Amino acid sequence: MWQNQVLDEIRIDQLEIYAFHGVQPRERRMGQTFVVNGVFYTDTRPAGQSDDIEKATDYGAVCMFIAKWMKENTFQLLETVLDRLSKAILLTFPRIVSLEMEIRKPEAPIELTFSHVSVKVRRGWEKVYLSIGSNLGDRKGFMEGALELLRAQEFIRNLEVSEYIETAPYGKVDQPNFLNAAIGLETLYTPEELLQIVHDIEAGAGRRREEHWGPRTLDLDIIFYGDLVYRSKDLTIPHVDMHNREFVLKPLCTMAPEYRHPIFGCTIYQLYEELKKRTKRTGTR
Repeated sequence: MWQNQVLDEIRIDQLEIYAFHGVQPRERRMGQTFVVNGVFYTDTRPAGQSDDIEKATDYGAVCMFIAKWMKENTFQLLETVLDRLSKAILLTFPRIVSLEMEIRKPEAPIELTFSHVSVKVRRGWEKVYLSIGSNLGDRKGFMEGALELLRAQEFIRNLEVSEYIETAPYGKVDQPNFLNAAIGLETLYTPEELLQIVHDIEAGAGRRREEHWGPRTLDLDIIFYGDLVYRSKDLTIPHVDMHNREFVLKPLCTMAPEYRHPIFGCTIYQLYEELKKRTKRTGTR
């Protein structure tokens, strides 16, 4: 979720739906009753101040959507039901920023006495910032193409891009200047899923990873993913070297100057001002 954003809650409890999900063929053929609980995080102030249903999330419509979706789809696992249903809700009701959903299965085929089994998930739109650049061929064309491919992704919305800036190369200086920009977007993709999309877009633009800090047709880096601090074999968030890179900080500062680094605790504006001071003091980039 967005940094420091306080959201209100809409709750739906004990919504009973007869549907056809389960590992056993009989469950998918005969069906059973499922119980859905949900917490939907949104900003209710526009509706509260105006008393206008058009500015509200219609919880009745949400209930009907859940019931219709669960009846029209059939899956073996509750995990699959919840993952796909939660994403469908977030795509259909844009005022819902994130949600927690639980599906209970009181008639699960277990030969013991029990109340119910259930699966619970949390899903939501995450605010993500990327850095984009190119220093080979049609630089602007490669970047514009990447933006269109990002906009076309099912689980990306509200993409915005900063002005383009021209910068000297970083690290390896004997190469052409770069065209750079910052990208802001909201996504339902996980960091690793987004990384794969980024790599596919780079590959489609002819990006070759043959030389560290070498020239490239397209460079896309994930800088921030909400407040997440994350490290895997292929990905580190926040980007490990972003605070040393003018071509990252300068365009990002025009877009999100008050965005706060989740490790350093500094805003983008503060990081950029500190980098300019270091550059002036040392004479290095």
